[in-house]
Parts: sequence; C-alpha cells; structure tokens
Amino acid sequence: MFTILVPVYNEAEALDDLKNALLDYLKIAALPTMVLFINDGSSDESLNLIQSYSESYKVFQYISLENNRGLSTALKAGIDHTKTEYLGYIDADLQTKPEDFNLLLSFLPEYDFITGIRVNRQDSFIKKISSKIANTVRNWFTKDGLKDTNCPLKVIKTNVAKKIPFYKGAHRFLPALVMLQNVSVKAIEIPHYRRIKGYSKFGISNRLGTSLIFCFIYLWMKRNKITYTITKQD
Repeated sequence: MFTILVPVYNEAEALDDLKNALLDYLKIAALPTMVLFINDGSSDESLNLIQSYSESYKVFQYISLENNRGLSTALKAGIDHTKTEYLGYIDADLQTKPEDFNLLLSFLPEYDFITGIRVNRQDSFIKKISSKIANTVRNWFTKDGLKDTNCPLKVIKTNVAKKIPFYKGAHRFLPALVMLQNVSVKAIEIPHYRRIKGYSKFGISNRLGTSLIFCFIYLWMKRNKITYTITKQD
C-alpha cells in the first residue's frame, strides 16, 4: 500500500481543489492508496477543512501539530505515522499533480527513493532564481548529482524514510540524506503547474540561510557516518 503525505500550512483557499484532485487520482492509483494530511499549525480554516474531508472519506486521515513547526517537522511527523510499505509527498498547492505519482511508482521496487524533476517551471522569477541558487549551493556541498532536490513530488520506501535524520530544513536535502543509507535513487522529469490559489511560504531569505547552515551539517554527517562490516559471528 501507498500513503500520500500532504503537509498543510494556511492553504484553505487551495484545499478543495486538492481534495478533488486526490480523489480523482485514487481512482487510477497504481497502488492501493490513502492520504494523510499533516496540519502544520495553520491559523486559517485549513484544519476544519481537513477534518471534514476525513469525516467524509475513509481514505483521508489527518494529524495536527500544536503549532507551526515548518515543513521538515511536518514531514517527519507524517513519516512517523505512516504504516504502509511506501509513502509519497506532495505539496498542497497543486503545482505538481497527484496523477504523476504513477510515473514515480512505476520505478518501485527497483529503486528505494524516486523524486521528480520539475520541467517548464511555472513560478515567479524570484522563486525560480532563489530555487536555482539554493540548488547550486546544495549540489556543490552534497554532490548528489540532482538538479532539483526540492521538487515536491517524491516516493520512498517507508523503512528508508524512517531512517532519515531530520533537522530544520532537512526537506531540502532529502535525496542527499537518503543517499547516506547507500540506497538507490532515481530522478525523473515531471510537469510543473502555475499556482492558482494561495501563496508561496518560501523565498530567498528562508531558503538560503537555513540551506547554507544545513550544508555544513550534512558534510559533518557524511564524514562522520558510522559504518561497519561483520566478518565473523558466533
């Protein structure tokens, strides 16, 4: 089975469209699928909407954080509560579409982690530039070979996801953090769409500062990772 994680922070305007898109996807999903909304301390009507969806549809569940803790924490909470063999992640803004999960799922079980690469980005100039700068900085440090590590459409084996070391800002480094486990990673191109409702919560300031700090943390983790091989056992 497959669980789709949907972190939500003040996305009330977009949630009805997202709910409908997810219901449409469930009709064609490559695997039996459920959806787990993670309310990240929203101050708008997001939680009320998520609760109503969960009451109306058995395939929808939710958890709600006491206050806003950021995307990495929301993802960590969702992963901790996932019980299916596979999980995926999508943003609530519908700039990536649920139906494209099937493109990623087609590479299971051969790969442990499959991530999208957004083509024809439909973002503002500022968001495109900030994303490009952040990806360039991350790639210089991590050497993960991926040009769009922050694409909000991913599929991962749950047992791999539960071993990811999460810190603030870790969501921007998921492929590199997964690679610390010496597992197989695949990146494929997916369509990208213009945000119709709501607004982005990220920009240059909250991308680059945290990302740069985490680059140094990642290097320390990579260099000090504990590995060993057992040659004899009694």
